[in-house]
Order: sequence, then C-alpha cells, then structure tokens
Amino acid sequence: MAKNILILGASYGSLLGTKLLMAGHNVTLVCRRKTADLINREGTEVRIKLRDEKEHRAIFSRDLPGKIDAMPPEDVDVSRYDLVGLAMQEPQYNNHTIRVLMIKIAAAKLPCLSIMNMPPLPYLKRIPGLAAMDLEDAYTNAGVWDRFEPGLVSLCSPDPQAFRPPEEEANVLHVGLPTNFKAATFTVEAHNTLLRQLEADIDAVRLDGHDVPVKLKVFDSLFVPLAKWSMLLTGNYRCITPGEPQSIHDAVHGDLARSRAIYDHVDGIARKLGADPADQVPFEKYAKAAESLLKPSSAARAVANGAPYIERVDLLVKLISHQLGDPSDEIDRTVATVDRKLDERIIEG
Repeated sequence: MAKNILILGASYGSLLGTKLLMAGHNVTLVCRRKTADLINREGTEVRIKLRDEKEHRAIFSRDLPGKIDAMPPEDVDVSRYDLVGLAMQEPQYNNHTIRVLMIKIAAAKLPCLSIMNMPPLPYLKRIPGLAAMDLEDAYTNAGVWDRFEPGLVSLCSPDPQAFRPPEEEANVLHVGLPTNFKAATFTVEAHNTLLRQLEADIDAVRLDGHDVPVKLKVFDSLFVPLAKWSMLLTGNYRCITPGEPQSIHDAVHGDLARSRAIYDHVDGIARKLGADPADQVPFEKYAKAAESLLKPSSAARAVANGAPYIERVDLLVKLISHQLGDPSDEIDRTVATVDRKLDERIIEG
C-alpha cells in the first residue's frame, strides 16, 4: 500500500524522494513556490550511476509509479502524511514559514526522519550521554526543536553525495557518490514497521533489470548515523580554509596522517557516548571514497558564496568533546577557521 511522505527540501530531498517514488510511494517536496511550480510542471530529474555503468542515468519522476507534487510550506496539510523527511540545511528551519510548519508537524506527532548532516536536537536527547549536555549554541535556532518528542525523531546518515548542477534548473540533482542512507529506528514500533517497509520496497526496485544504488538501511543502533561525524570533521569542514575552498579530496589526502588522527578522535568521541566500533566506518574506506570527491563540500561552497549561516556539525562535535573532557586542537582549529570565514561574510554583507 502506497504511503504518503512529506519531505522538507527539494534539492537533496529529491534523492530520497526519487527512491520512494521508484518504490511506488507518493512524495510531496516542500520548497519555494517558484521551485514548486517548476516541479509540478516538469517533475524532477535525478542523475545516478548504476553499478558497472560508465554514464549516469537520468531518472525522471514522471516515469515512476509513485506520484510527486511540490508546494511551499504554508500550503502543506500535515494530516495527509505518514512520515516526514527532514532534508533542508539546518539554518533553513529558522525561516518563519518553515517554523510554523514544524509546529504543525510536532503537534500532529508525525514520525520525522532526518537526512540532515546536523542531527535534530530531539534525536540527540535520545542518547543518554548527550541528553543533559549544553549543545544549543551549535544550532541557528535551537527553539525550532522544542515541541518535538525525541522518540518521534530519527536520524539517517546522509552518506550519498549529490549536488544541484549550477547550470541546470532547480529540479535536477546529480548524484556523485551513490552510497546508502543509514537510518536509526524510532521508539514506536509502528513507525519502525513503516521504516522497514520503505527499506524493503526501495531494495526491491530494479531499473531495466539492474539494481539501483542508494538504499535505505535501518539499524537498531542510535550511533550508526553518527559515523558521518568523522567524515564531516575530516573532510567537509576542512574544505573551508582561510583562503579559497579546497576539495574534499585535498582536505583528506593533503595530509593523510593528520586526517586519520582527526577521524580517529571523532570516532573515539562516539565510542565514549556508547557507539560500537561496528557502528563506524573504517578510515581506509572513507579515504578511498574521498579520492573521487573532487569538489569542495556544500558547506565550503555555501561559505564561499556568502552564506551567513551553515550547518555547524564541527561546532557540535567541539562542544561534545569539551564536555566529555576530551578536546581536540585540530577540531578547535577547524571551528575557529569556520567562525572567522562566517564572520567575514557577516561583516562584508
């Protein structure tokens, strides 16, 4: 039976949305009205490379069994939906119309699956070692999350790398690294049944007889999605330099020993909170994947383009490490560099 999924964010969110559409479920993308009009008129296009194929395939939503629509946040009727996907950048939730929608979602007690790099605060409250920590300063507006019940919020590690080609329309997404979304479970078993149904339906999809990458994988551990923190602190945030941004490849491979030390330290922080080594991704596997990541991270591109705010997982990890009594000079330096670049943008603006 088709489920109705509301996804906040039409760029990265269209990747998860496309996988759900391919599995026969219905998706609403929440975005600006201009983008919504474009999607409602032409649908979406996600370009993805199948295993053992040299060229990307274009997957058009109009050709898929599920139905897609798009709308601005003020037009959303939350009573229509079974699940909410959170796919916007964390600072975007501070927008007034998004905040109003978030209040409605929380009041409706809809299960929310985040595919943000920045974990929603209610999710962190589910981890005993973090529940009492002071982490609000890492968020643009921590109050956005006050009304959400922690057990109704889960986190999905956004490992797939994708971007909107600058020369294309806003309904096009190019997938550079087609890895999996790794989701933790909710506390309500009915919501986990839904999550595992979506997992199985996506896994069963075939395109011209071929398996389609970017799966939804569900795990009982709350710590599996936190494996992304090591990658973000080692690569993505170190793309932000005092000068021009560098690629993830260069951030990681410019000094591999230093990168390994940062990666291992963040992994160690997760283990102090309760993560099992099996929840984590070996550094060698990440370093291999980084060889093909030849562009700066989305955070670095945003700062270079003048964004006054970005997701601050770097600051979140710094706050956690200091409160655990295990700070890192390397992480502190990264945070200081990001702070300076953002301050420059505010002053210049």
